[in-house]
This record gives sequence, structure tokens and C-alpha cells, in this order.
Amino acid sequence: CPSRRWTPSSWTWLTLWGEGCKKYDIFEDDVRMWTYEEMIEGRKLTEIINTQHENVKYMPGVKLPENIIADPDVLSATKDAHVLIFVLPHQFLPGLCDKIAGNHAPDCIAISLIKSVLFEEHGITLISEQLRKGLKGMDVSVLMGANVASEVAAGAFCETTIGYNIEANGKLCKQIFETPLFRVSIVNDIAGVEMCGALKNAVALAAGFVEGLDLPHNNTKAAIIRIGLMEMKKFIGNHFPGVKEETFFQSCGFADLVVTCYAGRNRKCALEFVKAAGTKTFDQIEVELLHGQKLEGTQTCKEVMKIMRREGSTDRYPLFSSIHAVAFEGASVQSMIDTLGHAEM
Repeated sequence: CPSRRWTPSSWTWLTLWGEGCKKYDIFEDDVRMWTYEEMIEGRKLTEIINTQHENVKYMPGVKLPENIIADPDVLSATKDAHVLIFVLPHQFLPGLCDKIAGNHAPDCIAISLIKSVLFEEHGITLISEQLRKGLKGMDVSVLMGANVASEVAAGAFCETTIGYNIEANGKLCKQIFETPLFRVSIVNDIAGVEMCGALKNAVALAAGFVEGLDLPHNNTKAAIIRIGLMEMKKFIGNHFPGVKEETFFQSCGFADLVVTCYAGRNRKCALEFVKAAGTKTFDQIEVELLHGQKLEGTQTCKEVMKIMRREGSTDRYPLFSSIHAVAFEGASVQSMIDTLGHAEM
């Protein structure tokens, strides 16, 4: 049967979805996207997008497929949808799910591109699980990978990973996203894929810290990536024993960690934090550099440290612990570098 896709945010991916819709007969051509309405030089943003096929505020110069329809009404955008695609800060999910639950088609599925998890008193809750509960048991897949937004929008070759519970739904989501320049692999490991997407943001802070010293740092950054991956594997495996070893070597794991440590916004903000030498907080830097985007790595770092302290396991994660010390305890970057010599080989 025809499918309609909808997503609450992110313009980067629209070219992929627009192309995917037109490639397969099982999908309707139109992609409806819930769009926060803004006025741009006296015109509604949705009107500009639907007539000029360009988001002149957030993606100027990038033409969108004509089958992308911006809709400021979330209920209209999700009406009878067969596939929901979520790309927005996770803080908005509870109220959003309450609004749209049941507004979609009965056989609707979802996929989350949100690189975060919830750290709660009882433990870690995956965003996919929060969505599943909020949408009354809907099957939810996840997509994570080495996908720098500007390069995806520009059509540069890249890879990504979809984690699924139901293989048929994983394959359907792959059809939506995959193009000759955007290669998609699917794995039956939602927890592994999703946790990699969250924890790599914290490791990227360390990469930015060493860059901020204005000293030779490529070898040090390589060590941070290796040690970071080892600590990610240990932390994820301890909390989700069923994760698969091979997931860490998919695009969602090692590849995403590498690109985030070299090109991500967490690295960028951490670099500025060191250069500011105590004159700016991460909150100030987020406002100055990210223009409305959220800095996930610092929050993830705080929450991971809470869990490690509660479990008495900080000694088992010297890199995670030292990242927190630099970001929030006034420790020097050199002290973090010194801990690398005591990390797991």
C-alpha cells in the first residue's frame, strides 16, 4: 500500500527522502514535513519552501525536491502517515508523541535519527523505546552513521547504519534512504546502533580539547579515538549485554566516531572552550557557534559520569572520567592527556 513519510525536523535529509519516494511504487510521491512557521522578509517560511523549493534560512542554496511539502500543522503533516521519521532534539518528544499518537495509519512504523539517549534514575532509556511507548507500541528503527549534515546535503558519498527490531521494517527504511551516494546497511541491534550515536559525542569533546592547545595533536587524537571506542564498547556492553561486536565497526560506530572527532559540532565547541580559557561556559559557546542547534556531548558526558559514579566504575573509564573533569571540574587538558597512558590497550 502507499506510504507517506513525515519528519518533525532536519532539512539535511530531504533530498534523500524525496528521491526515495519517487523510486519505489510502494510509496506515495509526496513527503510532508512538519515545519515550524517563521516569517522571512514578510513571507511565511512554508510558502517559500513550497514555491521556491529551498529553505532560505537553514539551507540556503540547496534545492529541495518538488515533492517535499512543508506543513506548519503537525496533525495535518502526520495524518494517515505510514512512516514517521524523527529528527529533532529529544526534549520535544513527550508532548509531540501525545499529539500525534493515533493520527497516523494503523500500520505505521517509525525511524529515529536522534543521536541521544535518556539517562534516568533506573538506568538508560533508548530514544527508540521512548518513541515506542509514546506511540502506543509502534515499531521503531534507528539510523546513525558518519553523516556530516552539510556533506549529506551536498551529495557527497557517505554511509549509514539502520538498526531494526523487525527485518522487514529495516529493509523498508533502507529503501527510503538509500541512494547511489548514500549507502545504507541494516543490523538487528537497535541498542548498539543507538548507543554508539550518543556516546561518540562525548568522546568528540576530548578531540576538541586537544586541538584547542594549538600543539601537534593528530597522534593524540588518534589515541583518543581508539581509547574512546574501547570505552564505548565496554560501557554499552555492560548496560546492553546483547549488543553485537560487528555493530561497532559499522558506520554508526567507528566511522561516526572518527568523523565526529574531526568535523562535528561537539569537537568545535570543545576547541572553543579551551581557547576561551575559562571566560565562556559551554552554554555560551553553544549559543555563539551553533545558532539554535544543541550540543549533545556535554549533557551525555554529565549523565554518563552520574551512572559511573553510582556504579563505582569511574576507574574503568579513564577517558570518560577525564573528559568530565576538563569540561566541568576545572581540570587541565594536559591532565586528560596524562590519563591516556593509563587507558586500556
